[in-house]
Amino acid sequence: MAVEELQSIIKRCQILEEQDFKEEDFGLFQLAGQRCIEEGHTDQLLEIIQNEKNKVIIKNMGWNLVGPVVRCLLCKNKEDNKRKVYFLIFDLLVKLCNPKELLLGLLELIEEPSGKQISRSILLLLQPLQTVIQKLHNKAYSIGLALSTLWNQLSLLPVPYSKEQIQMDDYGLCQCCKALIEFTKPFVEEVIDNKENSLENEKLKDELLKFCFKSLKCPLLTAQFLEQSEEGGNDPFRYFASEIIAFLSAIGHPFPKMIFNHGRKKRTWNYLEFEEEEDKQLADSMASLAYLVFVQGICIDQLPMVLSPLYLLQFNMGHIEVFLKRTEESVISKGLELLENSLLRIEDNSLLYQYLEIKTFLTVPQRKKSLAMLQLYINKLDSQGKYTLFRCLLNTSNHSGVEAFIIQNIKNQIDMSLKRTCNNKWFTGPQLISLLDLVLFLPEGAETDLLQNSDRIMASLNLLRYLVIKDNENDNQTGLWTELGNIENNFLKPLHIGLNMSKAHYEAEIKNSQEAQKSKDLCSITVGGEESPNMPPEMQLKVLHSALFTFDLIESVLARVEELIEIKTKSTSEENIGIK
Repeated sequence: MAVEELQSIIKRCQILEEQDFKEEDFGLFQLAGQRCIEEGHTDQLLEIIQNEKNKVIIKNMGWNLVGPVVRCLLCKNKEDNKRKVYFLIFDLLVKLCNPKELLLGLLELIEEPSGKQISRSILLLLQPLQTVIQKLHNKAYSIGLALSTLWNQLSLLPVPYSKEQIQMDDYGLCQCCKALIEFTKPFVEEVIDNKENSLENEKLKDELLKFCFKSLKCPLLTAQFLEQSEEGGNDPFRYFASEIIAFLSAIGHPFPKMIFNHGRKKRTWNYLEFEEEEDKQLADSMASLAYLVFVQGICIDQLPMVLSPLYLLQFNMGHIEVFLKRTEESVISKGLELLENSLLRIEDNSLLYQYLEIKTFLTVPQRKKSLAMLQLYINKLDSQGKYTLFRCLLNTSNHSGVEAFIIQNIKNQIDMSLKRTCNNKWFTGPQLISLLDLVLFLPEGAETDLLQNSDRIMASLNLLRYLVIKDNENDNQTGLWTELGNIENNFLKPLHIGLNMSKAHYEAEIKNSQEAQKSKDLCSITVGGEESPNMPPEMQLKVLHSALFTFDLIESVLARVEELIEIKTKSTSEENIGIK
């Protein structure tokens, strides 16, 4: 019945001129054609489309059948012999139908799916979409619309992270990235071949440029790359990144020109001006490009050799900050890799303190998670730079472990200064005293939470013990002995009081826990200033005894420091009496 209806509509339209087709004819053709597909009359439908007499009708009305045919092709339950016919019908429709209508129809079909169907739809429709666009005159607009639609769909797919996920490519993102490169190549080549700088060609360049920027952000900003030594050649994201960077060069924007443009307040390329929101996203794209070049080494041979390591570090700090502002662990790790790569090019102690006046030089170390990277950063700074960074981090860190790490570094710098014949003014004398004021004190006096700050306190006591042993009162190279009274008032005495209070508190908690153990009840305890959730009494006792052990350890080091101070001051007094 459906075939007869379709043939009847076609017979009526065959005698009409193209401009005389009515809206009613389009509707009836679409309904009858869809019914033919639903009822399985594919062979008859193929014959109708192949009939030369129906060429004009198919050109104007056939695009309405593309959707139903594509949905059948995406359906896994169709038999192989039926699929072959559907492919023949689809190919003929792409060849014969109005390209403008087809373009919109294909893009709608790309936008429809979700989940794993996204990649299946894109992989099926990319080649036909490319064919249709090639027929259009206003290519810049069509390519821009197509690439934007494709990217919007791809950005919905999860990015695989592990080697296994990349190989499985469960959602098809890796396959789509490769196919998207093949889809875009002819249009890039068209730009290259077109020697005339026409307005249309410039618009085409700008659409391709927008696509490259978007691709650098998604998926390349978060994508993980396989080791180059193993299977690097089969890495889909490395291939995608290499091709995107090659596209940039091909359309007149080689990556050195692009990458060093980062930081300008307003970026304009040719006829393309970025809106404020796009401009913010551009920072992510440029950071991604910097990572691909400097860390992954993609096209790095195109970089001018005259650029100094110091300049590259200064330049990359802006990109590093972009990475470290993100919350995704994979993106933060890229920022650390870029920082490490930039620092390793520089000699130790050669990074001048003036570079810390650049905001990012001070803010980046505070955001990163890796102490190993912080140590590398410290090693590269000159003495004044180290001193400035230590002060900054001690003032802003609010993390006992990081502060202890900084204090250990201060001790190392003092040790190197005392061993040199010419003292380093930043880690001896008045400058050092100013730094020690930030180290040898309790943030809240005797009320300071000693357990929460135990790492910092132990590091501070060890530094003080070192200073007492290494610096004699008569020499006073570090200025310690001049400031001893302030250190005792601001650090040692409050620490004594705080230890007594803390030990009393935890001993009371142990007593409560022991009583709870007898009654078999669950109860909460206060550890490190925070109330811990209910736990078995045996577990509570372990936690509380561990806290008391920490206090005993601090107390023993404190006693040793005070003993050394007493020995040193007594010895100096006796020497002075002997001299008199």
